[in-house]
Amino acid sequence: MGMALDEVSITRAIVTEFTKSFLECTDVDCALVGAGPANLVAAYTLAKSGADVVVFERKIAVGGGMWGGGMMFPRIVVQEEACRFLDEFKIRYTEFGDGLYVADSIESVCRIAASAIDAGARFFNLVSVEDVVIRENDRVSGLVLNWAPVAAAHLHVDPLTIRSKVVIDGTGHDAEICKIVAEKIPDALRIQGEQPMWADRGEGVIRDFTKEVYPGLIASGMAANAVSGGHRMGPIFGGMMLSGERAAEVAMDIIDAIGTGM
Repeated sequence: MGMALDEVSITRAIVTEFTKSFLECTDVDCALVGAGPANLVAAYTLAKSGADVVVFERKIAVGGGMWGGGMMFPRIVVQEEACRFLDEFKIRYTEFGDGLYVADSIESVCRIAASAIDAGARFFNLVSVEDVVIRENDRVSGLVLNWAPVAAAHLHVDPLTIRSKVVIDGTGHDAEICKIVAEKIPDALRIQGEQPMWADRGEGVIRDFTKEVYPGLIASGMAANAVSGGHRMGPIFGGMMLSGERAAEVAMDIIDAIGTGM
């Protein structure tokens, strides 16, 4: 057998490398909150474009609602308009008919997340965002972070902060970051609330609803539909992918504008 393992060396390796990685993410181009399918695609698209990207996920695993497919059947549906994403991420799928394609939900999460990491996006799980940072020109310019178990246990532990040129709220139905802004800054942002299930309508509007909803803050995925009053869609995920792509496009425009001093 090889050299005996030293527990202290293992601890030092973990803490040293984590700290190095975290410090590199304290000043980024784009910080994404929530690692559901929309933000996974957004992170991939941004990183592929050369942006400095970090994703914070409150749960232990990324993927959001995509993991469970429909009612714990691990399959997702993607419509023809978004089938190109399955090809982009090399996700295997079956054509079902009526313009619908079926893919394995677990494979889908793994391949999209791996593609985002390969493109350069960095991920931190078990991290909660409890507030935003507002600076010049009343813009969202950073996030206030704490460990998710700290928030879950309601412990009185002060947070840390990071700086970001733009933030993408991909926290799903609850639109958590948008709600923070709406609650803390009077008349800043009106959240209309998510409408009942209507897949066709929800999928039809989500890309248009993906936009900068407050200076420096973009809503993506179901957070976008919650803010703008769109319908929920269930286990069809083409709209999530299209929304993530659109969120990245909007974010890049903001990043480029800041870079040129506009």
